[in-house]
Amino acid sequence: MRINNKEVLSFDDVILEPQYSELVTRKSIDTSVNLNYSDKNLEFKIPIISSPMSTVTEAHMSNAMISQGGLGIIHRYNTIEFQSKLLGYVNHRDYRAAAIGATGDYKERLSELVKNDLSVVCIDIAHGDHILMEKAIEFIRSQYPHLFVIAGNVATGHAYKRLALAGAHAVRTSVGSGSICTTRIQTGHGIPTFQAILDCCEARKEHLESGNDLSAPYIIADGGIKNSGDVVKSLAAGADFVMLGSMLSGTRETPGKVIIQDGKKVKRYNGMASKTAQKNWKGTYNSIEGVASYVSYKGTTSKVLNEIMSNVRSGMSYSGANTLKELIDNAVFRRQTTSSHVEGNPHIFNRNK
Repeated sequence: MRINNKEVLSFDDVILEPQYSELVTRKSIDTSVNLNYSDKNLEFKIPIISSPMSTVTEAHMSNAMISQGGLGIIHRYNTIEFQSKLLGYVNHRDYRAAAIGATGDYKERLSELVKNDLSVVCIDIAHGDHILMEKAIEFIRSQYPHLFVIAGNVATGHAYKRLALAGAHAVRTSVGSGSICTTRIQTGHGIPTFQAILDCCEARKEHLESGNDLSAPYIIADGGIKNSGDVVKSLAAGADFVMLGSMLSGTRETPGKVIIQDGKKVKRYNGMASKTAQKNWKGTYNSIEGVASYVSYKGTTSKVLNEIMSNVRSGMSYSGANTLKELIDNAVFRRQTTSSHVEGNPHIFNRNK
């Protein structure tokens, strides 16, 4: 047994300190990110990726994300034929992205996806710091060198380095932080997303300083992002992208029908390790590390993304940042008490009338 006495921080434990700004208009703020790999350069206007969940991303969501300058990853919780068909419906081919596993039929699945012009593959497993993940990365890099490989999820700097050495182009953090994830409760394991970003960024710095021939993978913050403030904190901490599930759930482009529940429009939202999702996918279930729920219908994905990015640009202006790199350079995080966090939320409704 070992005890690491280093505390872990979550989004609500920190706040960004406002900085001097010379920005006259937020419209000039640049939120673009470039993915450079092989002989390709993919440009994204916004640093947002929709999660490869069965109630979040299929072809409609992928197209909506691409149209707004982001990326959507089609989930793997379906048949090979159906996933490949969905991928074929994605409009712009350089941005066709889909998820696979690291066991079972993943090689056959990948082969079919490649036939439909797959460009970005996400190896999607709960515990990414695993030998099966390393073997899957090595297989893909050797057989399909033109693909951009996203690996994860991991929660530590050591895991980031292992996936970097294995050949991943990007790494998803963290473990046990999702809004409908119960991994920490069921298994006792996990690291908050904010801390995982910090640790992976430190590992990336060490990786680059070591002079390793392989480039340092991009960092995708994934899990526990509740609002646009958490998006800003993720990017300021060093993440290149954020992956959103719950914030995009319930939009028009997510899979599933809008239903009326207690007089309100809602849509289904399932954690992929929930009993419901596992039974829908494979007809049975084992370790249950998620829950299923309904969320309010939110309208179009473009509307939600515009609101998020408007707030992100506002957040960048508070740090005097005109680009995402400047946000990282200018950001100053302060620890905050529980009372400070509570004070930052609207509290007029808590006052006695």
